[in-house]
Amino acid sequence: MKLFGFAASIALLSLAVDASKLRAQRLQQEPDTACGKGFDNLVKGSQDYYRTAAVELWTHPSHTMDNATFEAEFECWFASMCTTKCGGLPSLASTRKGKLTEQCKNVQADWLKIWNMFTEEEVKWFKGNYPAEEVAATEEEAVEESTVHYKQAMQTAKEINKKELLCLTLFTIDD
Repeated sequence: MKLFGFAASIALLSLAVDASKLRAQRLQQEPDTACGKGFDNLVKGSQDYYRTAAVELWTHPSHTMDNATFEAEFECWFASMCTTKCGGLPSLASTRKGKLTEQCKNVQADWLKIWNMFTEEEVKWFKGNYPAEEVAATEEEAVEESTVHYKQAMQTAKEINKKELLCLTLFTIDD
Protein backbone atom coordinates (compact mmCIF):
# COMPACT_ATOMS: atom_id res chain seq x y z
CA MET A 1 0.00 0.00 0.00
CA LYS A 2 2.86 2.37 0.81
CA LEU A 3 4.41 1.54 -2.55
CA PHE A 4 1.15 2.49 -4.31
CA GLY A 5 1.02 5.82 -2.44
CA PHE A 6 4.64 6.52 -3.36
CA ALA A 7 3.98 5.73 -7.04
CA ALA A 8 0.89 7.98 -7.05
CA SER A 9 2.92 10.81 -5.49
CA ILE A 10 5.60 10.47 -8.18
CA ALA A 11 2.92 10.53 -10.92
CA LEU A 12 1.31 13.68 -9.49
CA LEU A 13 4.69 15.37 -9.17
CA SER A 14 5.42 14.52 -12.80
CA LEU A 15 2.12 16.11 -13.88
CA ALA A 16 2.88 19.26 -11.89
CA VAL A 17 6.29 19.57 -13.55
CA ASP A 18 4.71 19.12 -17.01
CA ALA A 19 2.10 21.80 -16.23
CA SER A 20 4.75 24.28 -15.10
CA LYS A 21 6.74 23.62 -18.30
CA LEU A 22 3.60 24.31 -20.36
CA ARG A 23 2.99 27.60 -18.51
CA ALA A 24 6.61 28.63 -19.06
CA GLN A 25 6.32 27.92 -22.79
CA ARG A 26 3.12 29.96 -22.99
CA LEU A 27 4.86 32.92 -21.38
CA GLN A 28 7.65 32.75 -23.98
CA GLN A 29 5.24 32.95 -26.94
CA GLU A 30 4.93 36.09 -28.98
CA PRO A 31 2.14 38.41 -27.79
CA ASP A 32 -1.00 38.52 -29.95
CA THR A 33 -0.86 41.85 -31.77
CA ALA A 34 -4.00 41.30 -33.86
CA CYS A 35 -5.70 44.01 -31.80
CA GLY A 36 -2.83 46.46 -32.05
CA LYS A 37 -2.06 47.91 -28.63
CA GLY A 38 -5.56 46.92 -27.46
CA PHE A 39 -8.69 49.01 -27.13
CA ASP A 40 -8.10 49.83 -23.46
CA ASN A 41 -4.73 51.38 -24.36
CA LEU A 42 -6.22 53.84 -26.89
CA VAL A 43 -6.58 57.46 -25.84
CA LYS A 44 -9.98 58.41 -24.42
CA GLY A 45 -10.87 60.45 -27.53
CA SER A 46 -10.41 57.40 -29.76
CA GLN A 47 -12.42 55.22 -27.41
CA ASP A 48 -15.20 57.83 -27.38
CA TYR A 49 -15.13 58.01 -31.21
CA TYR A 50 -15.61 54.24 -31.38
CA ARG A 51 -18.43 54.27 -28.81
CA THR A 52 -20.31 56.92 -30.84
CA ALA A 53 -19.71 55.05 -34.11
CA ALA A 54 -20.91 51.80 -32.57
CA VAL A 55 -24.24 53.43 -31.73
CA GLU A 56 -24.62 55.39 -34.97
CA LEU A 57 -23.68 52.59 -37.38
CA TRP A 58 -25.57 49.70 -35.84
CA THR A 59 -29.08 50.97 -36.62
CA HIS A 60 -30.53 48.15 -38.74
CA PRO A 61 -33.40 46.57 -36.75
CA SER A 62 -31.77 43.13 -37.02
CA HIS A 63 -28.36 44.39 -35.88
CA THR A 64 -29.00 46.92 -33.12
CA MET A 65 -27.52 44.72 -30.38
CA ASP A 66 -24.72 43.18 -32.46
CA ASN A 67 -22.34 45.98 -31.50
CA ALA A 68 -22.67 44.72 -27.92
CA THR A 69 -22.67 41.03 -28.83
CA PHE A 70 -19.42 41.38 -30.77
CA GLU A 71 -18.04 44.29 -28.75
CA ALA A 72 -14.64 42.69 -28.13
CA GLU A 73 -14.21 41.86 -31.82
CA PHE A 74 -15.16 45.32 -33.09
CA GLU A 75 -13.02 47.00 -30.42
CA CYS A 76 -10.14 44.75 -31.48
CA TRP A 77 -10.47 45.79 -35.13
CA PHE A 78 -10.82 49.46 -34.24
CA ALA A 79 -7.76 49.29 -31.97
CA SER A 80 -5.79 47.59 -34.73
CA MET A 81 -6.75 50.29 -37.22
CA CYS A 82 -5.79 53.05 -34.77
CA THR A 83 -2.51 51.41 -33.79
CA THR A 84 -1.44 50.89 -37.41
CA LYS A 85 -2.88 54.24 -38.53
CA CYS A 86 -4.85 52.28 -41.14
CA GLY A 87 -1.65 51.36 -42.93
CA GLY A 88 -1.05 54.99 -43.85
CA LEU A 89 -4.02 55.05 -46.23
CA PRO A 90 -5.02 58.57 -47.28
CA SER A 91 -8.31 60.03 -46.11
CA LEU A 92 -10.97 60.40 -48.78
CA ALA A 93 -13.42 62.15 -46.47
CA SER A 94 -13.72 65.18 -48.70
CA THR A 95 -14.99 63.09 -51.60
CA ARG A 96 -16.95 60.26 -49.99
CA LYS A 97 -18.07 61.22 -46.48
CA GLY A 98 -21.53 62.45 -47.52
CA LYS A 99 -22.36 59.42 -49.65
CA LEU A 100 -20.78 57.07 -47.09
CA THR A 101 -22.85 58.55 -44.27
CA GLU A 102 -26.02 58.31 -46.36
CA GLN A 103 -25.42 54.65 -47.29
CA CYS A 104 -24.29 53.59 -43.82
CA LYS A 105 -27.41 55.11 -42.22
CA ASN A 106 -29.74 53.65 -44.89
CA VAL A 107 -31.11 50.35 -43.57
CA GLN A 108 -32.10 49.43 -47.15
CA ALA A 109 -28.50 49.64 -48.45
CA ASP A 110 -26.51 46.42 -48.35
CA TRP A 111 -22.82 45.88 -47.62
CA LEU A 112 -21.90 45.76 -51.30
CA LYS A 113 -22.70 49.46 -51.71
CA ILE A 114 -20.15 50.20 -48.98
CA TRP A 115 -17.60 47.71 -50.33
CA ASN A 116 -17.75 49.45 -53.72
CA MET A 117 -16.65 52.70 -52.03
CA PHE A 118 -13.32 51.13 -51.06
CA THR A 119 -10.38 51.97 -53.28
CA GLU A 120 -8.20 49.14 -54.62
CA GLU A 121 -5.57 50.05 -52.06
CA GLU A 122 -8.12 49.95 -49.21
CA VAL A 123 -9.47 46.57 -50.33
CA LYS A 124 -5.95 45.14 -50.36
CA TRP A 125 -5.21 46.63 -46.94
CA PHE A 126 -8.49 45.37 -45.43
CA LYS A 127 -8.05 41.84 -46.77
CA GLY A 128 -4.46 41.75 -45.55
CA ASN A 129 -5.07 43.20 -42.10
CA TYR A 130 -8.48 42.13 -40.83
CA PRO A 131 -7.53 39.41 -38.32
CA ALA A 132 -9.58 36.47 -39.57
CA GLU A 133 -7.56 34.64 -42.18
CA GLU A 134 -8.30 31.00 -42.96
CA VAL A 135 -6.29 28.41 -41.10
CA ALA A 136 -4.71 25.81 -43.37
CA ALA A 137 -6.63 22.55 -43.18
CA THR A 138 -5.10 19.11 -42.93
CA GLU A 139 -6.10 16.52 -45.53
CA GLU A 140 -8.60 15.01 -43.10
CA GLU A 141 -10.15 18.39 -42.31
CA ALA A 142 -10.31 19.31 -46.00
CA VAL A 143 -12.51 16.27 -46.64
CA GLU A 144 -14.97 17.56 -44.03
CA GLU A 145 -15.30 20.84 -46.00
CA SER A 146 -15.29 23.07 -42.94
CA THR A 147 -13.42 26.35 -42.96
CA VAL A 148 -11.78 27.54 -39.79
CA HIS A 149 -10.36 31.02 -39.34
CA TYR A 150 -7.71 32.43 -37.05
CA LYS A 151 -9.83 34.44 -34.60
CA GLN A 152 -13.05 32.72 -35.68
CA ALA A 153 -15.14 35.19 -33.66
CA MET A 154 -13.71 38.03 -35.78
CA GLN A 155 -14.79 36.18 -38.93
CA THR A 156 -18.27 35.61 -37.51
CA ALA A 157 -18.60 39.28 -36.53
CA LYS A 158 -17.52 40.30 -40.04
CA GLU A 159 -19.98 37.99 -41.79
CA ILE A 160 -22.96 38.92 -39.61
CA ASN A 161 -22.26 42.68 -39.55
CA LYS A 162 -20.39 43.18 -42.81
CA LYS A 163 -22.00 46.50 -43.74
CA GLU A 164 -21.47 48.03 -40.30
CA LEU A 165 -17.89 46.77 -40.12
CA LEU A 166 -17.08 48.17 -43.56
CA CYS A 167 -18.64 51.51 -42.61
CA LEU A 168 -16.59 51.62 -39.41
CA THR A 169 -13.47 50.83 -41.41
CA LEU A 170 -13.99 53.59 -43.99
CA PHE A 171 -14.96 56.21 -41.41
CA THR A 172 -11.82 55.32 -39.42
CA ILE A 173 -9.62 55.56 -42.51
CA ASP A 174 -11.15 58.92 -43.38
CA ASP A 175 -10.92 60.48 -39.89
